[in-house]
Amino acid sequence: MGLLVQKFGGTSVADSNKVLAAARRAIRAHHAGDKVVVVVSARGHTTDELIDLAKEISDPPPARELDMLISTGEQVSVALMAMAVQALGVPAISFTGAQIGLVTDSFHTRARIREIATDRILQALDSGQIVIVAGFQGIDANANITTLGRGGSDTTAVALAAVLDADACEIYTDVDGVYTTDPRVVPEARKLDRISYDEMLELASLGAGVMHSRSIEFAKKYGVPIHVRSSFSDANGTWIVGEADASHAGSVTGCALVKDEARITVLGVPDRPGVVHELFRRIAQAKIVVDMIVQNVALHGTTEVSFTVAADDLTQALEVADTAARAIGAAGIDHDPQVSKVSIVGQGMRVHTGVAFSLFKALGAAGINIDMITTSEIKISVLVARISGVQALRIAHKTFSLEQASGDSAHAQFKPRHLASPARGQVTTDEHAAASPGMEDLVITDVELDTTQARITVLNLPNTPGQSAHVFERISSAGVFVDMIVQNTGRGDNTNLSFTVPRTQTTQAAEAVLQAVPHGQVVVDDDLAKLSVTGVGMRTHTGVATRMFGALADRNINIAMISTSEVRLNVITNQDAGHSGIACLRQAFHLPEPGQAQSK
Repeated sequence: MGLLVQKFGGTSVADSNKVLAAARRAIRAHHAGDKVVVVVSARGHTTDELIDLAKEISDPPPARELDMLISTGEQVSVALMAMAVQALGVPAISFTGAQIGLVTDSFHTRARIREIATDRILQALDSGQIVIVAGFQGIDANANITTLGRGGSDTTAVALAAVLDADACEIYTDVDGVYTTDPRVVPEARKLDRISYDEMLELASLGAGVMHSRSIEFAKKYGVPIHVRSSFSDANGTWIVGEADASHAGSVTGCALVKDEARITVLGVPDRPGVVHELFRRIAQAKIVVDMIVQNVALHGTTEVSFTVAADDLTQALEVADTAARAIGAAGIDHDPQVSKVSIVGQGMRVHTGVAFSLFKALGAAGINIDMITTSEIKISVLVARISGVQALRIAHKTFSLEQASGDSAHAQFKPRHLASPARGQVTTDEHAAASPGMEDLVITDVELDTTQARITVLNLPNTPGQSAHVFERISSAGVFVDMIVQNTGRGDNTNLSFTVPRTQTTQAAEAVLQAVPHGQVVVDDDLAKLSVTGVGMRTHTGVATRMFGALADRNINIAMISTSEVRLNVITNQDAGHSGIACLRQAFHLPEPGQAQSK
């Protein structure tokens, strides 16, 4: 007998017929021998309607009272679902978040889960009942009702699967799985059979709206296999699993578009320790979420730092950036309110060369200019004019033939291995509290030092479509493996492009660049160290970059280059600072030295 958590979203319980259909799914699993926990959202657009009603009374409404109000939507759903299961002849019981002991912090409307008691759920399951739990809600230490914010029911479901050590968490929704990109924009997009946690985290942060980042972070942290599938058919959906179970046939798994972004560039930033930290400390204090961060090589004692924010945050971000620029002695700021970010994601990028070249070549051939580039081990993101965003997404999808099924696509009966990661094993503690406080806390899993790379910088590269492609075509042909790629926004007719390569291939890389840009200026720097911070929750917990930059500033370590992703933050500094940098980052993120046990 297994244990299964099923989650039904608002569209899946929007009316009585859909509630009954969802109940039948739970009953089928129950009859098959599984213990079943069902998590439900509020019906249809109930939450939005309640928020609108609150704003008619008070705008903005008090956060505590808003939580009291909007949590009622899920209470209606659990009662109706329990009634439906019982009407179909199977015993069931409904619980609110408070009744099962789902304890959160006290940040109303965006609370995070601290712990979940399991004794009441397990007693009901052992008695043969299907358990129905209200998603999206919990209770804080002072018995106040709290809600979890966007994607909260998904987060509830995955958290319950973690504390109950469930075999899987099924997410039933109005789509039949995760696609290679948004099928509303690219009709030929293909449903994926399997995708890794890290790939899904990257795509979720890029606007793939099937699941919210917090629930994927939970799944990765506790090793919960997720099956995203349609409420309206019995077809297999998409499994979100660990890297060992995911598909690795191609270099790219999916692509995504963040349409409404804005770019801010701080000009003439002094090239000295602590300056970048001060800039982003001020931005973090203003609660502004930063997406891409790009810092290229410094010239003549100054550099430029660019970052992107949601278009809606531009006005506030400009005010903060302008104040910060004056405080750090920068020359000023520049911005572009009409940009979009297009990204390709895939675990296969770790081992396939030429991926960047293929993307840049295709965009250049279409006359689409690249404003900024940033990369991670499994993602390449480019910033383009907003008017070109949708076209760029379609080109990226076609370039990597994502409409075609990979050679190792999942079979119909695919089942992920039951994971037994250390994090998963730590979840169960005793019968009263099946997880330690802070289940949803940020977890930095590692900080790393790499002193084997060199940086190649191409100065005054023509700021026209296809120029980056020319460079990386030669690099790919020379068999050089590229790690970080950073291109900051161009000034006038030129831009600067930097990338890192193995130090043993520095000569080959420099010669390849000169073949691509015969009259270009190429600067080689092999006195560098790459410092990386990797973790779970880096997207949804703000301030990771600020803490990293601050720790380095305290050691008087200058940052020469930056690239970001959802699971990793990379910076380049000089080689002499590498070992000092790794030591201070371990201290800043409370990680033991290699060979030492983690303190509890």
